[in-house]
Amino acid sequence: MIRKIIKIDEEMCNGCGACAEACHEGAIQMVNGKAKLIREDYCDGLGDCLPSCPANAISFEEREAPAYNEAAVLAAKSQKIKSAAAPLPCGCPGTHAKAICHSKQNHLDISAVSADSELLQWPVQIKLVPVNAPYFENANLLVSADCSAYAYGNFHRDFIRNRITLIGCPKLDEGDYTEKLTQIIASNNLKSVTVVRMEVPCCGGIENAVKRAIQASGKFLPWRVVTITTDGKISE
Repeated sequence: MIRKIIKIDEEMCNGCGACAEACHEGAIQMVNGKAKLIREDYCDGLGDCLPSCPANAISFEEREAPAYNEAAVLAAKSQKIKSAAAPLPCGCPGTHAKAICHSKQNHLDISAVSADSELLQWPVQIKLVPVNAPYFENANLLVSADCSAYAYGNFHRDFIRNRITLIGCPKLDEGDYTEKLTQIIASNNLKSVTVVRMEVPCCGGIENAVKRAIQASGKFLPWRVVTITTDGKISE
């Protein structure tokens, strides 16, 4: 049948996961850091997901699609409630609660250890930092998801040291970082870019923003991506 259904522009999607949370029917899930319409028959065509998307990556289209299957949606919701191991309705691993237990060997007497800050500039929020700040000249740039510094114990020593630091959260911040990062990269002589993100899919938004910004700037910069697990390790 021909009916109204949502369309997700994968190029515009920043991987924040907001649409998956807003879709009460479970038609949208995050796949490899991008929002996907995984069940057309779960989409009711009402568009609760549209206003939640900060990147305007979702629109309506009229095309051939299976009819909305309310019975299947209700059955899927019921199954998720019954199964404690099932993913949350939002489909976002970043919201899954868990306790983390570290080895006692990792805990040192805090009175015997003093670590100085390696931060070289202020502010650090992507949206607050001036585009033409003098500290960008000949700098190695660090663009990080803000959770990374809390998850990874040696964040200052291993990542902030000798780098200019920018942080953000693609899931909670409004809008996309691509335009601001493009301006920073295009307007300054940077040596390299390091991206540090968490393993959760919504963090793909910050990685994709940096990738698009480097491409849009027209510059060829060495860059790398480091992924931190939720229990504080570097993902191999």
